[in-house]
Amino acid sequence: MSRKENTNQMGEKIAANKQDVIFLHIAVMLFGLAGVVAQFVKVPAIMVALGRVISSSLMLLAIVLVKKDKLRLNCGKDYALIILTGIVMAVHWTTFFQSIKVSTVAIGAITFSTFPLFLTFLEPLVFHERICAGNIVKTILLLAGVMITIPEFSLDNDMTVGIMWGMICSLTYAVMTLANRYFSERYVGRVICLYEQGTAAVVLLPSLLWVQAQWRPTDILGVAFTGIICTAFAYSLYVTAQKGVKAQTAGIISGMETVYGILYALIFLGEVPAIREIVGGVVILGVALCSSIWIKET
Repeated sequence: MSRKENTNQMGEKIAANKQDVIFLHIAVMLFGLAGVVAQFVKVPAIMVALGRVISSSLMLLAIVLVKKDKLRLNCGKDYALIILTGIVMAVHWTTFFQSIKVSTVAIGAITFSTFPLFLTFLEPLVFHERICAGNIVKTILLLAGVMITIPEFSLDNDMTVGIMWGMICSLTYAVMTLANRYFSERYVGRVICLYEQGTAAVVLLPSLLWVQAQWRPTDILGVAFTGIICTAFAYSLYVTAQKGVKAQTAGIISGMETVYGILYALIFLGEVPAIREIVGGVVILGVALCSSIWIKET
């Protein structure tokens, strides 16, 4: 191979890498937009979650059919596990939207970022791995960040209640992360997401019978946007772009979701984070960023 051809290939590789990084940022920016859009939707949080998973499931199904992905899973165990993960996802999205509705987008986004706290202990337990001392230190720092963010230990305080919902959301995301670690080695990402989103839709569907909701056209559009654009499209874009960059880079960019969410809330909702939220958020995001930088490539 000549030097010129080698130079051209290197240039194409760098250009492709830059494109993947841009696509990752676009995907994460769309992830962060979901919470802000949900604030314009006036129906209860469980209805927002239901609408999101229904619309995203339909979009993902269309993508999977176009791509002609294999839908059949390998064994009964995988069906059972992915259904359980879908149930957890239903709780995850409901508690996320409930968190931002009773408090602010910043509170929901910051507390969601604490999921590594739960992963520190759950991952070694599930995959029979040793708990790293460094991860315990990070967990303590994450917990400190949460404690700083809590304004007072009272259920009469909306911010505190929002943090509690956010922590449940964070725990469920950690469980989903562990399940997806197992599934990602066996199936295409969008197929996994389709099963999980579809199961969540079925689980949340009965809520239509007991939850009163007056749907406005803006509510329908907002929920559809979070499902189709902020979930199905963004997730597909993220998975595609992630294959072209290092895990460290993808992890750091993913950590920007909280930052984007807070910026959107400031611009579109006029939500200015309190000093306590900023300090706690810096601690939590700092730990998450360091975890992404120090992660070992496999």
